[in-house]
Amino acid sequence: MARLKKRSKVQQRNRVTTRGKVRKATKSTRGRASKRAMQQKQAISATVTGDDQQVGFRAMVMKQAIKYNLAGSAKNERNEIVQFMLQGDANRLDSAVATIREGTKKSSNIDVIMTQAAVDPALSTFTVIDWTSTSRNITTPYTLVFKLRANDKVISKSEVKDVWHEILRTTLKGDDLQELVDYDTDC
Repeated sequence: MARLKKRSKVQQRNRVTTRGKVRKATKSTRGRASKRAMQQKQAISATVTGDDQQVGFRAMVMKQAIKYNLAGSAKNERNEIVQFMLQGDANRLDSAVATIREGTKKSSNIDVIMTQAAVDPALSTFTVIDWTSTSRNITTPYTLVFKLRANDKVISKSEVKDVWHEILRTTLKGDDLQELVDYDTDC
């Protein structure tokens, strides 16, 4: 079996035409490739109504972002409505939103109203703002941040759980961190 040569960055930027000639990549051709990648990304903004408070709803949205490697944010509005934004691959967005529409085991009457949003090419995290956990007795609000993986693959439920717990372990402090350890030990 022939061994493939590792291509240099310059070789990777250059394109071979259908007739075998090498066409040097220019800023405009690289820009078009970047633009095509951006066209594949989509962004949505959503409002969630129903019984979505104190049921792990924003955590579930974040877990979908972790699974599908999506950027965005989730927060509770003062009127106890969840607002979230997701951006990434259109097919992955569809899969994440389908799961979000189902809600959590404890939520009910969930209605998700979505609108298209502008893609932010600089956005590389998913953030839950002012997260607390009734089930874990964590009342201090924390900002939880998931950084997009360089390896842009969909991960399994157990891998999502590992990433989620690592975010909690590196974010929570003091007694809240102990609550997490105690909760995980009991489960």
